[in-house]
Amino acid sequence: MNIPEGELQKRVEDALRSCLKNVPFLEIRSIEAETWENEVRPDLLVNLELSGKKQRLVIEAKRSGQPRLARDAANQLLRYKERYPGAYGVFVAPFVSAKAAEICSKEEIGYVDLSGNCRLCFDRIYIEKQGNPNRFAQKRDLRTLYSPKAQRVLRVLLSNPKKSWKTKELSQEAQVSLGQVSNVKKLLADREWIRIEPDGFLLSEPEALLMEWAENYSYKKNHIRSFYTLKPAPEFEADLASVCTRKDLTYALTSFSGAGRLAPAVRQQKIIAYVEESRTDLASLLGMKEVPSGANVTLLTPYDEGVFYGVREIDGIRIASPIQVYLDLLGSRGRGEEAAAALIEEVIRPRW
Repeated sequence: MNIPEGELQKRVEDALRSCLKNVPFLEIRSIEAETWENEVRPDLLVNLELSGKKQRLVIEAKRSGQPRLARDAANQLLRYKERYPGAYGVFVAPFVSAKAAEICSKEEIGYVDLSGNCRLCFDRIYIEKQGNPNRFAQKRDLRTLYSPKAQRVLRVLLSNPKKSWKTKELSQEAQVSLGQVSNVKKLLADREWIRIEPDGFLLSEPEALLMEWAENYSYKKNHIRSFYTLKPAPEFEADLASVCTRKDLTYALTSFSGAGRLAPAVRQQKIIAYVEESRTDLASLLGMKEVPSGANVTLLTPYDEGVFYGVREIDGIRIASPIQVYLDLLGSRGRGEEAAAALIEEVIRPRW
């Protein structure tokens, strides 16, 4: 958990007391570190007294409460049983995720997190507390997984959900370093969102990944310019495609513009497109005027060229990948969530 031993002991004790404080016949007698010489030993031993009867808790603490680490802790606690017969294993982390909690329950171990949640079931004790938010939100973890370069890897995985990837192949496809792929792989493995196979690894929980990414994504990272045009949307989009092709500019419709072509049930609200940065005066070429309000055209200069991964062509016009369109819809006003729901139901989920 990267917490000094003395501080770990105090935090575990505070968390346990918070969970057990309303049990009148239970007393925490001691919390101590194991001293026997071995490469593998529990982090802490907790000695309880229940109405004169002794009970020992064996504590395995981890830096994170993600599923893979919970499973590792459960396996470790099971190995301690021979040395501590009758002891009850408890997984401790800053915050235990819902899936990690399920793993603990299935493996018949308890868990306590430093955010105030717990599930303890031993002897006559059954205590469960849920709903406390993560007080130790791992912002660094999220920043790493959803950084622009890491997002390139995620787009590849989500656009090819049934393909097994080797690290080198994935780095080439996503145009990132081997180290970047390894970092993303580790973070996804901690969440148990990938499956390791003989020929590489593949995404096993694509929807869980997309939902978390959506929570940590904002299309406002792009440079946004707003315009007004008198042309109908189909005519303007055709003109945009023609101009960008002629000027050798990379572009792709996204949000409502892209969804309207990918999922016909989605009604187009306004014209939204990615266009790579250029000195070309698109406003005059397309007959539109930049405006502070009342815009019906939004052009986005991408925060990273990865937004163009998986672009497809429909009726001669380039459309961003369904994954990118979905993310941009959720950040759009005017029934963006409704359109995103239609897109994931009609286009994205069937491929998973």
